[in-house]
Amino acid sequence: MANWWRILAILAMGTAGAAETELPLGRAALPEATDPQRAETPVPGWESLSPRHPDSARLVRGAALRPGGSGPTLKFHYALPEPGDAAPDEDFGLRLRLPGIDASDYDRLVLWVKGDASEGFNPEFQVQLRWPDPAAAGRERVGTFTVGGITADWKRVELPLDYLAGVQDRHRVSAFAIVLPAREARVRRGGYFLDSLTLAKTGKPAPTAGDPVVAEKKQAWEAAAGGEVAARPLLRARLVGWPSVPLMDGKTLPRDPRRFLERVAADTWRGLDALSDRAHGLPLDRVEFRPGSTAPETTRIGDYTSVTNIGFHLLAIAAAHALQLIDREQALQRLATTLATLDRLESYQGFFYNYYNTTTLERTSDFISFVDSSWLTAGLMVIRQAFPELAAPCTRLIERGDYRFFYDPGPGLMFHGYHARQGLHSNLHYGMLYAESRLGSLIAIGKGDVPPAHWFHMARTLPAEFRWQAGQPLDRREHSGGGFHWVGGHYQWRGYRYVPSWGGSLFEALMPRLVLDELRHAPASLGYNGQIHTAIQRRYALEELHYPVWGMSPSSTPGSERYQEYGVRPLGTAGYRAGVVTPHAAALALLAEPKEATANLASLAERYPLYGEFGFYDAVNPVTGEVSYTYLCLNQAMILVALADHLAERAVQRWFEADPIAQRALPLLGIERFVDPEGQPGTVAADTRAATPAPAQPTTSVR
Repeated sequence: MANWWRILAILAMGTAGAAETELPLGRAALPEATDPQRAETPVPGWESLSPRHPDSARLVRGAALRPGGSGPTLKFHYALPEPGDAAPDEDFGLRLRLPGIDASDYDRLVLWVKGDASEGFNPEFQVQLRWPDPAAAGRERVGTFTVGGITADWKRVELPLDYLAGVQDRHRVSAFAIVLPAREARVRRGGYFLDSLTLAKTGKPAPTAGDPVVAEKKQAWEAAAGGEVAARPLLRARLVGWPSVPLMDGKTLPRDPRRFLERVAADTWRGLDALSDRAHGLPLDRVEFRPGSTAPETTRIGDYTSVTNIGFHLLAIAAAHALQLIDREQALQRLATTLATLDRLESYQGFFYNYYNTTTLERTSDFISFVDSSWLTAGLMVIRQAFPELAAPCTRLIERGDYRFFYDPGPGLMFHGYHARQGLHSNLHYGMLYAESRLGSLIAIGKGDVPPAHWFHMARTLPAEFRWQAGQPLDRREHSGGGFHWVGGHYQWRGYRYVPSWGGSLFEALMPRLVLDELRHAPASLGYNGQIHTAIQRRYALEELHYPVWGMSPSSTPGSERYQEYGVRPLGTAGYRAGVVTPHAAALALLAEPKEATANLASLAERYPLYGEFGFYDAVNPVTGEVSYTYLCLNQAMILVALADHLAERAVQRWFEADPIAQRALPLLGIERFVDPEGQPGTVAADTRAATPAPAQPTTSVR
C-alpha cells in the first residue's frame, strides 16, 4: 500500500436522505516492516507542490492523538521560504496523485484537523481536488476550498463538494492537495495534525448562501403584537422621531446656494437621527412611505441594518457635529450608545455579520462582507480622531478584525466576503481598482494586514479579449513605480480618457472621496479619475439622455420595491444601464463639481415632488417624474457627509486622513498616473471646471 489515500472498500450507496455512509479513503498505510509505534515515520506517495523547494512541506506518521480516533494521525510539517525567495505564482504544500477516483456519487469531503501548538501554525490552508481537463490534454481543473478557523483543538471539517469553486464534474479525481497561503503566512514554520480524511454521502443538501437566517425573537415580537402590520406603530415608537409632513414644496427652499445646502443638511440629519432605534443607537436600513402619507400603518419600516449603515451612522454623527447641527455632548451620547450596541452584536473572527435586526439585535445574515466591514472601520477611524474620548473602544473594535481574513494571496485580491454557514469565502473577488471597495483595500494595507502590492494587483482595465466589456481598453501596457508593477490603460469617450469602474455609477467613483480627498492625495490617478467620471455623468445625462437633471447610481426604483444598479454604461467595464436619478449621486458630485452639483440638487428639488421633511427622497425617474418615497440610511448618510466635507472645510476627510491607518497607506496614492499628460485633450480641464490639477511629471515608467 504505497498510497495513503487508497480505496479500502467499494460500498454500495444508499438512497438520498439515509444515514451518513462514508467511503474510507485510507489512513497512514506504511510498509509492514515499519515499527507501528515509531513516530515521525514518512508517509509515502506524497509529493511537494514546489520543485524548487521540495523540503517546504512533508507528511509523517504521528501518534494516535485524536480522542475517538483509530490508529495514528498524520503530521503535516511545513517550512516556507521567505516571500522574496519564492516565485509569485509558486504553490507550497503536498499533493497525492490518485487513480481516477469517481467522486460524483458523494456530497462531502470530511477531515479532522488541528494546529500544532508546539511548532505554531497559520489558522487556514486550502484543500484541493483535481480533475483532468477534458478540453486540454495534460491540464487539470482545480476545485479549492479554504479550511479556516484552525486552532490547537481538533476540528471536524465537512466540506460540501458543491462548494469546490472551479469544478463542474467530479468524475476521475486525479489528485488531492493541501496548499498553504505562503505569501501571507505569518507563521513561516509550523505544523498540523490530520485525521480521518473521507469522501462521504450524507444525502443532505448543503447549505447555500441564499438560505435565510431567521430572527426568531423578532418574529415572536411581531406575533405578540398581532402580526407585521399591527407591529408597525410599535416599531415607530422605538424610533427617535417620525416625519409629520410627507412632502415639501422644493421651490420654497432657500435660493442662496450655501443656505440651500445648509437647509438640506439640517433636514437630512434630522431624518437620519429620527429613523434610528432609540435604545440601540442603530439606524434603520430603510423606511418606505406610500405617496402622500407618513402613517406608520401604511409604511414599510425596515428595522434591520447593515454594517455599512452602522459605519455611516457614525460618520453622520461626526458630520452633524462638524456642521454644528448637534453639540459635542449630544454627539458623544449618540456615539456611546451605538458603540455599546456593537459590543453586544454577534461576530465572527473579529468581524460583524452583514445584517442585524435593530429591534432584537439578532443577526439576519451568514455573510461577512469585506467592503461593508471596511466602511465600519472607516467610521471608527473618523470617530477616534474627531472624539478622542471614544478612541479606546473604537481602537479595540478596529484591531480585533484582521483583513487577511478576506485576502486571497493567489491573485492578490480581496474576496467579496465569507459565508460563515458554508465555511468558505465567496467565489468572487473585488478585481477592479476603481470601485467603492478601494477604500477597504487602503484600510487593509494601512493596518498592515495585507501587503501594499495588493493595490497594484487590482485591474485598471481588462484585456481586450474580454469582448463583453462596454469599452475598448486603450494603451494597455505595463508600468512600474515605487517598486511595484501593474498594467494600466484607459477607456475613452468624447475625448475624455479615464480608468473605468465596474458599472459606471457615481457611487463607485466618489464614495471613497467622502472620507479621503483623492484629488489632493492622488491628483494624477484617483483624483483625476473622479473629475472625469463626474463630468461624463453630467454630460451623458444632459446631452445623450436629454435629462434635465443628472446623477446615476444604485438606488430605489420608482414604482416598485426594487433596489437596482444604475450608471453610465461607457464609464464601466460591465456598465450599468441608465435610468433613474438619485439625489445621493448628485450630492457626491459636490466633491468634484460643487457649483454644478449644487445647481443640480436645486433643480431636483424644484422640478419633482422629491423633497420631504427629512430631505430628499431616494430616487426619481426624470422622464415620468415618478418618485421612490423611500429613505435609505446609506444614501441619506452619503448626502450628509458630502455636505459636511463641502460646507465644513473637509471635516470628515481631515479626520480620516489624520488616522494612523490612513497615514500609512497614503504614500501609495502618489505613485501612479492614470493617463499620460500629453495624451489628455485640453477640453477635459475646461469641462471639469479646472478642478483637475495641472499635470505633473509622470510618476510611472514603462518597462
